[in-house]
Amino acid sequence: MCGMLSSAASVPFGCVRVGPDTCAIGGIAKIKTNTSGYYYEHRHMLGFSLGRLSGTGARDYGMFRVTPAIGGTAGKPAALAYSHNNEIAAPGYYAVYLPGAACLCEMTATDRTGVMRFTFETRKDSSLYIDAASCLSGGNVTDVQISADQTKNSATAQAKLFGTFTGRYQGLTVYLYAEWDRDANIIKSENTGLTLQFGKNTDPITLRMGISFISCENAKKNLESETDGKDFETVCEAASQDWEQRLSAITIDANDEIKTIFYTALYHAMIMPTDFTDSDGSYMGFDKKTHKADGFTYRTDISLWDTCRNVHSLYTLITPEIQRDCAESLLRMAEQSGKLPRWPMGAGESGSMFGNPADLMFAESYIKGIPFDAESAYAYMKNASESNQTRDEAELYLQYGYLPDDLTPSYSVSKTLEYAWEDAAVASMAKALGYYDEAAVYENRARNYRNLWDAGTNYFRPKNSDGSWGNIIPYMNSFFDDIFGTSIFKAYCEGSAPQWRWSVQQDPQGLIELFGGKEAFVKELEKFMQSASLSRAAIDPGAGYWIGNQHDIHTPYLFNDAGRADLTQKWVRWTLKNRFSTDIDGLDGNDDGGTLSSWYVFSALGFYPVVGTDRYWIGSPCIDQAQIRLGNGSILTVTAHNQSEKNVYVKSVALNGEKLDTPFITHEMIRNGGELVFEMTDSVT
Repeated sequence: MCGMLSSAASVPFGCVRVGPDTCAIGGIAKIKTNTSGYYYEHRHMLGFSLGRLSGTGARDYGMFRVTPAIGGTAGKPAALAYSHNNEIAAPGYYAVYLPGAACLCEMTATDRTGVMRFTFETRKDSSLYIDAASCLSGGNVTDVQISADQTKNSATAQAKLFGTFTGRYQGLTVYLYAEWDRDANIIKSENTGLTLQFGKNTDPITLRMGISFISCENAKKNLESETDGKDFETVCEAASQDWEQRLSAITIDANDEIKTIFYTALYHAMIMPTDFTDSDGSYMGFDKKTHKADGFTYRTDISLWDTCRNVHSLYTLITPEIQRDCAESLLRMAEQSGKLPRWPMGAGESGSMFGNPADLMFAESYIKGIPFDAESAYAYMKNASESNQTRDEAELYLQYGYLPDDLTPSYSVSKTLEYAWEDAAVASMAKALGYYDEAAVYENRARNYRNLWDAGTNYFRPKNSDGSWGNIIPYMNSFFDDIFGTSIFKAYCEGSAPQWRWSVQQDPQGLIELFGGKEAFVKELEKFMQSASLSRAAIDPGAGYWIGNQHDIHTPYLFNDAGRADLTQKWVRWTLKNRFSTDIDGLDGNDDGGTLSSWYVFSALGFYPVVGTDRYWIGSPCIDQAQIRLGNGSILTVTAHNQSEKNVYVKSVALNGEKLDTPFITHEMIRNGGELVFEMTDSVT
């Protein structure tokens, strides 16, 4: 498993993700190998916990881990060996046979409940250990309580998690209510765990575990409302049907490999954001108070710095109710904390990355017709652009029109470029709301990227407060600072000067002008694409095109803006073929809440969002036909005549019978469905 993804069972956009927590021999779990709890190369398991983030570099959740054991002993069992030959995963279902426990372990889920079934194939005494003090590797747990009711075969527990993100806001308390369907002898291990001893039992044991972030009582209500009276097969079938309904939003005709990659990508794009709302509508807010969600579902775990780049565009297209949930949830977070978050996780702001990515999400959502309180959103967006509380070094940015490298602790170039992009989104929002004078101010700020362009090197370059240039080494990236403990590349976040060179999505024509025109721009952009790493998921991705991180994920589409749609088609198809696969290293980096996956979904269909706007670039579809069920019930059909691995170029494209004369469409053009028809060929026309 690559991209920090997990094989855990869940329902679309659910709260519970119940699955294995793997480790190396001896129970060791190296940092950055299994941030989702699962790593394919590990050969042992600690057990099965109820939560994890999907595709991120952060290790959080991992609560209430359950581990089977045999032999009649009590307490936390040792890690158990497993084989991929005895493992299976499908949407809503995961199973593995653990020979060390002689046990087939199966799991499925509802929104807020994990359901596990354990079948022991032994005459030895069997047991399950419920660990109330569990978390993913590198985390910490405090305030642990657990108790059991022998007469009702039930338990309650609570624990306060301190993981990568929850540790940044004083921890997150999670509550459990669990029931099992076989009588057991219960042995308590201090106040952190329970051993449920079932004796010599070969009948399947079903364990249902409801969670809440408010109370054990709510955890019980969640369990009862979602699984009461239902057996494992019924719950599993319902989870499978939930996934079938969501995934059928797009049906495609393509070869088997492309179908597998496409639907795997669409599946990964629908794991997060997390439903943080209990069955009665209550949720734990950023102010650590209980609130009620009225008319929407409160969601969290939004990898916004990443997902703003395409995931929310996908939701707006095919699941607008999820996108509205995200918008409403972000507004509630702002009301409770005083500012818009950029990476909300659980009941708090992680503070991960930088800038105000919510600006891009709000602007694009409003322009495309998602209903939410746009006036309130705009007020928060404006405030964020002026405040150091939300935007790092905002006052320096306003004073200089860029972030001086000598006054900025880190990422002076990357932050300047992203702030300018976000200012363009604020301008779009202002214009849409009729605030034209304010829009003009932000449109001017959106051109601040120009202040870091060094015409001598043709790179965005760190600049000091006195106007002098800082040093750059174009063909090395910032990860070398992490390896060697240096600060040579501190002006760039998670990348290189060449990778950040193209981060002017708000003004491609202005960027082309800085290069000296279209010919020079195309020459340098193609050189950048050609310098991509030779291998997918390389340990060192180099300084060239790297779809595995977000800042240059859009670059193949920029050829369109320079009049070379053929090169967009060439490089989009190259990326689809060479940077995604069905292998265990099938992604080029962390999926980051579905970001890489959403790139594949859009690009396979032949168009890709210009984030923060209502536009889409036209690309080169790798499917023969697709039917996209839009959120309003309309159908957009995409047909690619004569497409193949060889026929990657677009001879012509028509929407509803009208031939397009530019490589762009708008959301309004496809809002009510229709037919987008590509005629493909093997050569540039």
